[in-house]
Formats: sequence, C-alpha cells, structure tokens
Amino acid sequence: MDGVRASDGGGREVSRVLETLWDRMADGTYPLGSQLPAQRELAEEFGVSRDTVQRALKELVGGGWIESRQGSGSRVIKTQRVQSLVSRNPRSARTALRPIISSAFEQPEVTLDVYTLTSETLEIHIRLQAERIRAGEIAPQRIAARMLLPSEGLDFPFPRAKDDPGDPRLRDRLLAITRRHTSSLRYVLEALKVEGLVPSIDLEIRHVPLVPPCKLYLLNGTEALQGFYEVIERRIALGGGEEIVALDVLGLGATLTHYAQDDDPDSTGSVFVASSQAWFDSVWNLLAT
Repeated sequence: MDGVRASDGGGREVSRVLETLWDRMADGTYPLGSQLPAQRELAEEFGVSRDTVQRALKELVGGGWIESRQGSGSRVIKTQRVQSLVSRNPRSARTALRPIISSAFEQPEVTLDVYTLTSETLEIHIRLQAERIRAGEIAPQRIAARMLLPSEGLDFPFPRAKDDPGDPRLRDRLLAITRRHTSSLRYVLEALKVEGLVPSIDLEIRHVPLVPPCKLYLLNGTEALQGFYEVIERRIALGGGEEIVALDVLGLGATLTHYAQDDDPDSTGSVFVASSQAWFDSVWNLLAT
C-alpha cells in the first residue's frame, strides 16, 4: 500500500480519518459487508476536503479493508477484531487495535517485539504514532523494535495459487510487499530521529526459518496481542488485468486476543505475556539471523 509520508502536509488529516474508520470497522459501527458513508458525508463530518477522504479510502482499498466501485460507494470486506482478556465483561472486552498500540506509545520508553508474516500492519501503526509524535500529543524518548520475519528462502504454504501450487508469482508478490513495508518502516522511524523528535531509535529485523501460523505483538514487556492467520480462498490481482484464485491468509483482518500482565503472576494474562516473551527471546537469540 502507498503510505502517507511524513513530509506530506495532509498526512496528519488522512491519518486522523483512517484511525477513525479503522476503529469504527473494529467496533462494529461499520460491520462486514456494510457500506461506508458517501465521500461528501465523510468530508463534512471530519471537516476535511474530499481529496483527503479519497486518500484515506485509497489506503483502505490498498490494505484490503474495503472495495470501492464507481457509482456503488465503498463496502467493508474485512475487519480487525480484538478480544481483550483484561476485562471480564465480554461486551467491554471488545476493543480496537489502535488504542492498544497508542497506549503503549504514551510511555517514555517503547519496546515492540513482533513476529509476523509481513511488516504491513506494524508499518501502518508506526506511521500513525509518528503523526501523533509530530503533533506533540506524545513524546517517547526511546523506541526499540525487534521484528521476526520468515526467511525468504522458505517454501511458503500461503499465499499460493489454488490450482498451481508451484506458481512463484504469489510468493514473489508477498516478498515484495514485505520489503516495501519494511523499507517504509525504517524510513518513518529514522525520520523521527533525524528530526530530533525521538532521541533514541533502534530497529532490528531478523529472519527465522519458520512460517508463522499467527502474528504476535509484545508491547513494553507487559502486554501481548496474538492472532492466528485464517486461511481463505480469494482472488488476487497480479496486474495487467490478470487475476488468480489463491489460498491466502487474513493478516490485517485477523482476530487478535489481547493479554496483559497484572499483579497476579499466575493469571492468564501474566503467564501468557511472560511465556510469549521467553519464546520470542529464545527464537531471536538462537534461530534468527
């Protein structure tokens, strides 16, 4: 997906519209299959130009969240669900990913350990937090991120062509997406340091000979988000008007479970966070390159 660059003066407004639309899709305001309001209505609600709304919608289309057709508006085709174990009330346990990431970035020192198939989701949320830093809403003094990605030489079980598992084009497409978002992630973080907004930035990416069955986020050593990749069948556009029926996985739209440490070391949240951190550290130190 084409990112909203830090140097873009309208990036802050685009990010604000994006954040709100993501939250509404996550909390059920815009459920799966529903139509988003018309561009004119969104522009009036947010007090922005239609061009800003169009750029935000383009981001959502590129991320596979919505589909837009001329004359038919925009329809939600994917949502992000987060189920939190912090609350015992099932209704209040439903939350959105952005507030959890945002809360983690409100600390003076931010640590992120991420195990994922691609860097797409992380890059999106880092860009949103970078806009908050530039706006003076938050002021972390250090951001340290470690990301584990699958080794590029692996035989990926997904995505692959349904009728021709040996077709290399979907694997090449996956690697290109990962490289693009990884490059953007580095750009965004390095820019924060160059501009003097965050004194200390550390980003390290390693590859591991494992294809992740789930994504895992560890935030500041106290919270964890885990979501299994659900295998789906869908059509993927390859360019030049060609489409291919593929077996792919839900990434941005995967359901996530939120765990948090508390005062009880034997609670579900505390045990999950501690064991996940120990697993990540072992793989990082002993298997990853």
